[in-house]
Order: sequence, then C-alpha cells, then structure tokens
Amino acid sequence: MARRWLLVLAILAWSLVLLGPASAQDARLEAAKKEGKVVWYTSLALPSAEKVAKLFEAAYPGIKVEVHRTGSQRVLQRVMQELQANIKNADVLHTSDAGHFVLLKEKKLLMKYTPAGVEKFPPGFKDRDGYHYGLRATVSVIAYNPKVISAAEAPKTWKDLLDPKWRGKMVTGHPGYSGIIATHVLALVNLHGWEYWKQLAQNRLMLVQSAVDPAGIVASGERPVAVNGGDYTFAQTKQKGNPIEIVYPKEGVPLIVSPTAITTFAPHPNAARLFTDFTFTREVQQVLADSEGLYTGHPEVKYTADKPKLEELKLLHTDPEELEKRTEEIKKRFVEFFGA
Repeated sequence: MARRWLLVLAILAWSLVLLGPASAQDARLEAAKKEGKVVWYTSLALPSAEKVAKLFEAAYPGIKVEVHRTGSQRVLQRVMQELQANIKNADVLHTSDAGHFVLLKEKKLLMKYTPAGVEKFPPGFKDRDGYHYGLRATVSVIAYNPKVISAAEAPKTWKDLLDPKWRGKMVTGHPGYSGIIATHVLALVNLHGWEYWKQLAQNRLMLVQSAVDPAGIVASGERPVAVNGGDYTFAQTKQKGNPIEIVYPKEGVPLIVSPTAITTFAPHPNAARLFTDFTFTREVQQVLADSEGLYTGHPEVKYTADKPKLEELKLLHTDPEELEKRTEEIKKRFVEFFGA
C-alpha cells in the first residue's frame, strides 16, 4: 500500500512538472478574470490607448481596461494626490517622463515585474533593476505646413527657429504638462543651453499643453511651424491627408522612451500583470508602430519605408535621473521665458 501511494505521489509530482507553467498561466488568467478589470493611467494619446484597451479586451473577454488618459505630469500628480488621500486606484502607470519612474521607484511605489519578452529589448528600454520598461518611444521634431511654408524656406535646425521671421508663427507644447516636451526641453538645454530657450521665447510662440496638440495647430495653418512634438503625432496627422511635413534636425533629435510599470498598491495585480505582458507582445508593439507611428524596443517590429530607423538618426539622449532632479527647474525657467 505504501509503495502504491508513493507511486501515485510520484506521478502527481511529475504531472506538476509537465503542466506547471501552463497551470500557472491558467491560474493567473482565472485570478485576473475574478478581478474583472485593470486600471491604466496613461499619457498615450487617447485614440491609441483606447485601441490597445480594445485589443486586450478582445483577447481576454471578461477583463475590462479602465483607461484614464491625461498628460504625463498630471498622471504623476494624480497618483501622488490620491495616495495622500489613501486612494489606491491605479494598477498600471505609463508616462513619457522617465524621471517619474526614478521618483516612483525611490518611493517604493513600483512592483518589480519583468514582462515576457523584454529581455531582447535595447538597454535604453529597460530598468536595470526590473521595475519599469519602455512601452514605446518617439523623437521630438520640427513640423511645418507646406501650404504656408515651402520646403526651401522651412527651418532645418533647432537654431533656425530663432530667426525673427518666425515670430508669431510657431507653437510649442508645455513641459509642465507633457513628459515628451519636458524631455525635449532638457535635451536642448544640454545641447544649446538655457539661452536658446530665452531667445526662442522672443518669437512669441503659441503655448499648448500636450505634445499631441501642435499637430492640429500646424495642419490648420493657425501657426504653421511646431518647434517640438512627437514625430508620431505629426505622421498620424499627415496620414489623414492634412498638410504637414516633418523635419529631423541635423543637430540631433531628442529620444523619448516612455516607461510603464505596475504599482505596488495595484487593486488588480493579476490583471495588471496580464495586461502588461500583453502590451509588450510583438503583435501590440507592431500595432503601435503601424497605426500609431511609434518606435518600440521590440526587435521584431517592422517600420514603414518612409519612417527613419532610430539608428539612422542622431539621437539626443537624456538621463532619467537628471530629468527627475531638474523637473522643477525646467518648469520654472519655461514659465519665466514664456510667461505661462
């Protein structure tokens, strides 16, 4: 009898070895279904965020994605304000300010979790300690309206924007709202100093909030030149038939890697892990590249022929720790120069 029970136990143990990974995945899926939803605080443009959410909901019926979309700085502000009020709502955080994740990690608000497949991503897309990973990337560029400005007269470099002929004709996003713009400002401070921004402000720029906003302003002709903004937003606007052209300045373009992470206080941790894994699959990363015009860290993602490869561009890198430390300086100096 004892031998029979030992044999049964051995068979059961071997079955667990064979079925362990699948069983663990099934268990996580069932746990995520019981949680019923994942709450995503994101700075990804709303149409893009909703598209990712719908893809996930189609792949995992019964688990809803609750999307809260706003600018990067407001995502962080909301999280910190909610925690002060003992509100723990967000499962997954995603912004375009890598400095946020330095701060959140220091405050022990991020769960250590490595999404499946990210080991193949470039170093710039991975936190060395495994707390956050770059979901997407963009470069900040110049854009102009070809119906108003010819290709010959369009600005080609960042310093071309200082020419007085552009006074009253340009638009900029705001670093107090947008992580992309905050990174852009720091990159050009490191390249040309604060004097560049002081001189640029003399050209009386229109101020908008998001890095997404300048594309519509330029396409309408209201202000025919954008001094910054994610290249993907301009590409999307052009794909819709609007008059807009993109310039990648020769001095280099700021690279903005936008991290994502799960919170330590996530109310739906299993759904959060499942959703995070899903967003890093080749299929979703390809969607971000194809329909949104974004760069990703996934080595198998293909890009359209008209989109320059990252290795073809001179990239201006910013250190996330420097960005976090200088965030208040960036906001203060920008307001000092531009008045808001």
